[in-house]
Amino acid sequence: MTLSRSLLTLMGAAAAATALLLAAGPAPADSTGGQLHQVGTYDYLTQPDFTGLTTVGEIAADNTIGLGTFANLDGELVMVGGEVYRVRPDGTPRLVAANTATPFMQAIRFRPTVNTPIPPGTECSDLAPLIQREADRTNGIVAVRVRGTFTELTTRSITADPPPYQPLSQTIAEQTTFDLDGARAVLVGFWQGKNALGVGQDGLHLHGLTADRTSGGHVLSCIVGNDVQLSVQPVADVELLTPAR
Repeated sequence: MTLSRSLLTLMGAAAAATALLLAAGPAPADSTGGQLHQVGTYDYLTQPDFTGLTTVGEIAADNTIGLGTFANLDGELVMVGGEVYRVRPDGTPRLVAANTATPFMQAIRFRPTVNTPIPPGTECSDLAPLIQREADRTNGIVAVRVRGTFTELTTRSITADPPPYQPLSQTIAEQTTFDLDGARAVLVGFWQGKNALGVGQDGLHLHGLTADRTSGGHVLSCIVGNDVQLSVQPVADVELLTPAR
């Protein structure tokens, strides 16, 4: 499949691509935000359509952190340190080849503008205000890394759904969850404002791996321990790969 690249700028003007409108509002004047590389959108998955659009290598190239899924929703995609892992319902992360197909993936060369400790006992569901404050953003997209020891951490993966595809919500309802309480882990992903709806998931979307790379998946919930650090990087624009028509 031939793909074209659409650059969606997150600095004031609305940009449209493949039935997608992204207008993130003005960025701070001193923004050092990077470029988010992406294939597919959250809206694409909810059609539902889980057909691979390109390879993980196309999106991962020169980037360091990211998340997504694989063709037919065959596992959770977690990218840490430039390496792409697949977490299937057995809960074990495995490195994948660059030619593995993906219908949705977001990745960035992570260069945090802020690193700050998170108060012990903070839940993942309460991180959004802290991210917005440290990134100086109330909208747009922010790349996020949360790293340290978690007193509670629950992740999940879902079973592959080959065609004909069932609704995404139904596939997610059949998820397998993993309790990783007490684990040292790195969680990576993106916080997204409502003005970027459809690009990814509204709010905070994190995938993670334990430090020993034995467990991971899509993060459902967490409570941070005494040594957890939040790192953020505002995103300036999105390079979206779309099927050429």
